[in-house]
Parts: sequence; C-alpha cells; structure tokens
Amino acid sequence: MSKVTVIGAGKYGSTTTQRIAEWDIVDEVVITDIVEGLPQGLALDMNQSRPLLGYRTKVVGTNDYSDTANSDVVVITAGLPRRPGMSRMDLIEVNAKIVKEVTEEIVRYSPEAVIIVVTNPLDQMTTLAADVSGFPKNRVLGQAGMLDSARFAHFIAEAADVDILDVTAVTLGSHGDTMVPVPSLCKVGEKHLADALDAETIDQLVERTRNGGAEIVAYLKTGSAYYAPSAAAASMVRAIIEDSAEAMPVCAWMEGQYGIEGVYLGVLAKLGRNGVNEVAEVDLTESEIAALGQAAVAVAEKVADLEAIEF
Repeated sequence: MSKVTVIGAGKYGSTTTQRIAEWDIVDEVVITDIVEGLPQGLALDMNQSRPLLGYRTKVVGTNDYSDTANSDVVVITAGLPRRPGMSRMDLIEVNAKIVKEVTEEIVRYSPEAVIIVVTNPLDQMTTLAADVSGFPKNRVLGQAGMLDSARFAHFIAEAADVDILDVTAVTLGSHGDTMVPVPSLCKVGEKHLADALDAETIDQLVERTRNGGAEIVAYLKTGSAYYAPSAAAASMVRAIIEDSAEAMPVCAWMEGQYGIEGVYLGVLAKLGRNGVNEVAEVDLTESEIAALGQAAVAVAEKVADLEAIEF
C-alpha cells in the first residue's frame, strides 16, 4: 500500500493533504497534528468529497504517530508561520525544537521514508531533519525552489502579458535573502527572458520574487502563504511516488556540484523513489554561479546557529 504522511494540520498541511488525495496517486494520506480533533475533522471532510471529485485515496486524521507507520513519504509542515515584520530566521529556535521532535517520530515509525521539509527557515530545518534522522542525505530534502520558481513565473507572465503556461522560470540558492533567480534558464515561449523583458524589469521581478513570501504575509497579517506552497510540496511528493526522475528545483545536499559541498542548497535535482536521484548541474552564467556560492556560504553560517539551541 502506498502511503504519504503530512505532519501539521494547519492551512499548509491540510491543503497539501487535499492536493495529494485529489490527485489519486497513493492509497492513503495521513494528516497528523497535536491539536485533538483537528486532523480527524479535516480528514472526514475530505473523505466526503471523494464521490464528488471522483478519487479513491483515503485520508486518515490522527494525533497518534503510530498511524503514520510505513509511510513512503513524509512532509513536515509543522511549525509556526511568519507574521508581518518577521524573517524566516526569527522562527529558527521554536521551529527547530518542533522539527527535531517530529523527525524522531518519523524515524521511529517510517525508517525507510523520504522526508520533505517545508518548515521555515527552510535550509536550516532541512539540515536539522537530516542530522536528527541519520537518513542518507538523498532521502531528506526541502521544498523551496519549486515555490520560488512558481512565484517568479507568475511575475514574469504578468510583466510580459503572456499565458502563464508559456513561462519557464527557475530559482536556486537559499529560500530567503540569498535566493538566486536564474534569468538565463527562464523562457517566455521560445524566447529567452532577456529577449522578452528589459534588464530593469527583470531585476525588479527578481527582487519581488525574493520577497514573495513577505509580500503575502503583509497582506494576510495573521498567517503566511499556503496555496502555492502546498502545490509545490505536493508536486514533489508526486515525483517521488511516481519515480518520475523529473528535474525540480529543491533544497538538496551538495557533494561538489558547482564547487559546493557539505551544505543543503536550492538546486535542480531529479526526484524519484529514493528522494534525490541526482543533482542536475546545468549551464549557468558566471554571476549566477557566484551568487549560488554566496548563498551556500550564507546557509552554512545560519546552520551554525542550530548549535546554540538547547534541545
């Protein structure tokens, strides 16, 4: 039986669960949370939508990690969201403790699972989950580039006034200030981005992409984005479950690619049953490679902050 668990029944977790279930790619999706009744109620509601939407995947809501046993993929969404004025790094201590506890339960009940981390600060929490789990690094990855690339694509489509499905966009680097949107890999139809938009506009879109999450937080005031983030996480789950080997921008462990090693960083990677099949090195401009290196240094410095946390 194929099985996915989503940890955290907030808006991000519940929407991710809904998307995976409605795609009908697994037999069962488990959603778990510490709040009694919340995952059970959400699961019951989703299950009652099955005859209307025509899918068979069963959703199980629980407060007991034993119900998550033998999951193929586990998505960690648990943690506090950002509020206006907060950076992703403001969340590090409280969310680190949550991710540590959650990861220990994953190891206990699903020792062969692939872990996808979405809790912020993303790069640091992915590193923590890998360290705590002791899993091979390819089986622990983070969701960042998928979301940031989608945001970049949206902004490009608006600026160029084209069909969103005619836009290809890629962002690498960290999920934060050192995000690296990659204009050289972006296309509008058959045109390279530089042939579709002027340099000033591209720079503005790059900056807006870097601040994409904060822009939404400022509007919502009491929460953060979840529609696009959940679509990104669910897409990664689908690639793993279907063993598609599809190249996606994700937070993956670096082993010398682009001259970078020993750090989790946003890069293009081919996903399959074992998580990251391989990091796909692609042709980048000198400035993009330099920015990727700077992002790696910044992430490594922030990861060091984990050592100061008393668990």
